[in-house]
Amino acid sequence: MLTEWRVYIVHLHKGDILFRQGEDGPLYRIKSGLFKIVRLHEDGSLFLFNIIVPGEMIPHHSLISPMSYHGTAIALTDCEVEVVHAAGWYRQLNEQPAQYREIAALLQDKLRMMQQRIDQLTRTTPIDKLEQLQQWFASYLHDIPITDLLTQDEIGQLIGLRRETVNRLLRAQAKQQKDSL
Repeated sequence: MLTEWRVYIVHLHKGDILFRQGEDGPLYRIKSGLFKIVRLHEDGSLFLFNIIVPGEMIPHHSLISPMSYHGTAIALTDCEVEVVHAAGWYRQLNEQPAQYREIAALLQDKLRMMQQRIDQLTRTTPIDKLEQLQQWFASYLHDIPITDLLTQDEIGQLIGLRRETVNRLLRAQAKQQKDSL
């Protein structure tokens, strides 16, 4: 495994930025916590396009060759991250080509996670989409509601719904929970 190029561990708090869109820098292995990856558009709007979970190494697009960060990584929870010296990482890949297998496994895991997200997006009803996303988040966060971490707009971006629809669904869920008590 590629381990000799881990330089140090950083601890981030909810809301801290790990890296910014357009910058160059090291690679990161997420030890604990969750990150959202957002992209800033020319009009100043942000679009949430990825959630990063423990065990992932990011940025994914730079695991084989360097490229500037495609988005900004913001901690959704308190996080622990290993910083991996990029030049050492690439040098070790050149010296030990068998290590590409580890990268392939990392990318395969991410592709499978993205397939789950696609499954969530192709659910037939909006409530099914929301419930699938809530269940996925609960697998990492247990009792923390998704609304403590993401805005309604961000939830909508992840599941292909308008913020207003997400708001209506969340209100209906809260009413149903209240009525069941």
